[in-house]
Amino acid sequence: KLIKAMTYLYILVVALITLFSKQVGRIEPVMVLRVDKEKGYIDLSKRRVSPEDIQACEDRYSKSKMVHSIMRHVSETTCTDLHSLYVSLGWPLYVKHGHAFNAFKIMVTDHNLIFSDSSLNNEVINESVKHALIKDICRRMTPQPLKIRADMELTCFSSDGIECIKDAMRAAESSSTKECKVKVSLIASPLYVVTTQTLDKESGMATIEAAIHEATVRINTRKGKLVLKEPPRVVSERDDRLLAESMNEINKDSSESEDLSDD
Repeated sequence: KLIKAMTYLYILVVALITLFSKQVGRIEPVMVLRVDKEKGYIDLSKRRVSPEDIQACEDRYSKSKMVHSIMRHVSETTCTDLHSLYVSLGWPLYVKHGHAFNAFKIMVTDHNLIFSDSSLNNEVINESVKHALIKDICRRMTPQPLKIRADMELTCFSSDGIECIKDAMRAAESSSTKECKVKVSLIASPLYVVTTQTLDKESGMATIEAAIHEATVRINTRKGKLVLKEPPRVVSERDDRLLAESMNEINKDSSESEDLSDD
């Protein structure tokens, strides 16, 4: 049974103030429901924003921040009015390329393709502006190589097992391409890692998979075995640091074991 009750209005007000004070400074994607130009109000809704819209909005916001940061820095270093720079360069690039960020990415490899556009105002975009813009874009937007790694176990219990494993490692490294150089490293027998660095994730993954295939074929012919422990994946600096720490621990344990055996 529902029972009606009453509460003091100030309690609700304090609760609302507390709730909204926690939101101050946070950036949230919202939907514009209505704009009242006469009263100067904008009605917003957070509920009506779908997860897909949130992702798209955050991505667009991140790109716009990067573009504005570059434009502002170029404006300051060349003593060019920022608004004039947007009118002459920024906004035309938004219209033609969907986002100025996309045009800036093209500039990393072919800046002439962008500056040859007749819609740009060459009076404002002089050589000093072009030079500053290209320099800033290349410094901030040149893609960083990805490191791709796979973990595997190599075992062979035949009389020439060590040579068999070395042969399998060489077969894996022979899968290297001009863009992706494959390297096989020993962690602690029988665990090995296959790594490569590349700007193209798909190409790097395919190269590592080809290297594992070559190593599997080679070691199987010598009655050995390859077990894939971790499939090819992009790893971060943190993963590399953890791997290095693991290798140091293994080396430390092995050296302590040797010291004990000597005693």
